[in-house]
Amino acid sequence: MPTPKKKNIGRAFTLAQERYAALGVDAARALRQLAKIPVSLHCWQGDDVGGFETGGGALGGGLVATGNHPGKARTPDELRADYEKSLSLIPGRHRVNLHAMYGEFGGRRVDRDEIAPEHFRNWIAWARSNGLGLDFNPTCFSHPQAADGFTLSHRDRGIRQFWIEHCRRSRDIGAAMGRALGTPCVTNVWVPDGFKDTPADRQSPRERLAAALDEVFQKPLPAKHNLDAVEGKLFGIGAESCTVGSHEFYLGYAITRRKLLCLDAGHFHPTESIADKISSVLLYLPEILLHVSRGVRWDSDHVVTFTDELQAIAREIIATTIGWSESPLAPRRRVRLGLDYFDASINRIAAWVIGARNLLRALLLALLEPPALRAAELAGDLTARLALQEEARALPFGAVWDFYCETKGVPVGAAWLGEVKRHERKILLNR
Repeated sequence: MPTPKKKNIGRAFTLAQERYAALGVDAARALRQLAKIPVSLHCWQGDDVGGFETGGGALGGGLVATGNHPGKARTPDELRADYEKSLSLIPGRHRVNLHAMYGEFGGRRVDRDEIAPEHFRNWIAWARSNGLGLDFNPTCFSHPQAADGFTLSHRDRGIRQFWIEHCRRSRDIGAAMGRALGTPCVTNVWVPDGFKDTPADRQSPRERLAAALDEVFQKPLPAKHNLDAVEGKLFGIGAESCTVGSHEFYLGYAITRRKLLCLDAGHFHPTESIADKISSVLLYLPEILLHVSRGVRWDSDHVVTFTDELQAIAREIIATTIGWSESPLAPRRRVRLGLDYFDASINRIAAWVIGARNLLRALLLALLEPPALRAAELAGDLTARLALQEEARALPFGAVWDFYCETKGVPVGAAWLGEVKRHERKILLNR
C-alpha cells in the first residue's frame, strides 16, 4: 500500500499533469522522454583529477582543483564505489566518463604512449555489470612531456609523436569499451596547448595541431564502437594570450573532418552562452558533445546549478533534437551530454548528484514547455510568446520532477543529502 508521502507525491503529480494538459503538454510523455537521455558522469570529480598512474606528473595544463574535503577516492575500487552511491541518487540510466590516467596499471609505470584496453578491463567489467556506458579521454596534461604547456602542437616532433601515439591508443581503448558494452564510446580530445604571453606566430602551432590530429584520426574505427570528438577552449591558466585549440579552430576541424565538436559551457567568455551555438553547429554536424559546467568569472569548473544558462542550454537541446512537429518518444542522439567540473571543497559525491540532478531537471523543464509558445511565434504574436514564457515559469514543474524521482526509486527532494551524509560518516571519513 502506498505511504502517505507517496500518495501526496502522486496526487501532486496528477494535479500538475492536469495543468500541463490544459496547455497541450503530456507530462507523462515528457518523463518517458527524459528517461531515455543519459548523462556521462566525469571521473575526475571523484578524486580531484589525480588518476591512478605510478609516477605521474603534478596537475597542470591550466587545471586547478581547490579544497580538501575529506574522503576523496584513492583507488579505482573506491572511485567505483563512490560512483555507485552517486548513481543510486540520480534518476535514470547514465554513463561514466574516464580519463586515460584512471587506468589500472598494477603498480607498474606504464607511460601514456603504452596504455592499452587491458588497463581498463576492470572498468569495462564494472560498467557491464551495472548497465553503464563508458566514454573516454586521452590525458594530455599532468605529464613531463607536457611540462611547457604544449602537446600535439609542440615544436619538437618527438614530443608531438608521443602525444599522437597516446591519443591513438586512447581511441583504441574507446573502441574496445564501445565494442564490449554495445554502446558507442565518445573519445574526446582536449589539449592545453597555448601561450601565456603574446606569441609572435599563431599560425604554425595551429598547423602542427591540425596535422597531428589528422595522424591521430588516421585509423578508421567503427562508429558503432567509437565516436571521435574535439574540444576547444577560450584560454587556460598559462595560456591566457593564445590557446592553440580555440573554438574557431575546432569548429573548422570538426566540420571538415566530420568529428563531434565538444562545446564546454565553461570554455568560453563568462558572458558567452553555448545555448545559442547548439542549433548553429548542428546545421553542419550530425552530432555534438556538450560538457556541462559552470563558469564563475574566469574559472570554468564549478558544480552545475539550476541557472538560467543551464535552462537555456537544456531548452536548446530539446528544441533542436526533438523538434515541435512529431515529438518522438526518444530524442534523436544528436547531442551527447556529459558533466565536467571538479570541486574539492565539498563532498564529491554530492557534487556529482547536484550537477546531474540539475541537468536532468533542466531537461525536464524543457520537455514540459507548452507548444503554444512556438505557435505564438509562428503566428507572429510576439506579445503572446513573451507572456506565455513568463507564465510557464509558474507551472508546477517541481511536482513532475518529484514524481519522476519517486518512480525511478531515488530520493525525492533533499532526502538524497541525508544519504550522502550517512555515507560520508560511514565510509568517506574513514579513508
